[in-house]
Amino acid sequence: MIVVTAAGGPTGTAVVRELRSRGEQVRAVVNHRGPRPELTGLGAEVVVGELTQPMAWSKVLTGVDALYLIWPNFDPDEAEGAPAVFAEARRAGVPRVVYHSVLRPQLRAMPHHAAKDRAEEALDASGLRAWRVLQPCAYADNLDGQLEAAQVSGVLRSYWGLRTAQSLVDLRDVAAAAAVLLTEDGLDGGTFEAAGPEALTAPDLAERIAAWLGDEVVADDVVPGGEVPTGYAARCRRTMFDHYRANGFTGSPRVLTDLLGRPPRTFAEHLADLPVPGAASR
Repeated sequence: MIVVTAAGGPTGTAVVRELRSRGEQVRAVVNHRGPRPELTGLGAEVVVGELTQPMAWSKVLTGVDALYLIWPNFDPDEAEGAPAVFAEARRAGVPRVVYHSVLRPQLRAMPHHAAKDRAEEALDASGLRAWRVLQPCAYADNLDGQLEAAQVSGVLRSYWGLRTAQSLVDLRDVAAAAAVLLTEDGLDGGTFEAAGPEALTAPDLAERIAAWLGDEVVADDVVPGGEVPTGYAARCRRTMFDHYRANGFTGSPRVLTDLLGRPPRTFAEHLADLPVPGAASR
């Protein structure tokens, strides 16, 4: 049995789907009661557990083979909460823990990266018998919500400018890498980057979207206005895009290629697996 936290989000659901496709039994931890057809339909056991609140972790973790700890995006409690879960996993005797981090967590200008950096430090000192860390780049899937609007308007909105590049990674490849770290031996104490195979600027992405749609698409620079917000989630988003605009966010695909046993999907391959939106007039 493998436990996946934050399983109701896109990353958690993708990891559950990949594990189930490999025949693994999965206990999916979600933070609210209610129907979870996207998880029960995969054959996962769904349990309710709020990561930021006290809960009976012994019931969730006792007797399991591995834990995949995903913390909800842009949550201010990660730096303190993740180490608390590591301690629960140690007390429960979990044989293997994999932490879902981020590419280059040491970039402390971004609060959510700094939180993951501190969590990785705590994991190293946790006393757990075996642990691994996955560090994904930004997802290609993050642009999926813009595709229909790009077809209608002919514009891809870029919040990170037009000059710097990102090594976008397909979420399915991230999930496959997570499954390897959760199930295979010989990887303990390792930190594994998961970056896509291409460093693409917003104009590069627009060009590929245009080819997929068979219509013209150009990238538009959406420059943020005003001061950096004070709210945690909004500040994380703003500082993230500010960093991407100034420096890009790229990495090497070599580690992910080795984990997958194949090259990671290109952005064009990601698009090819999506339904093309219906024709729309501008």
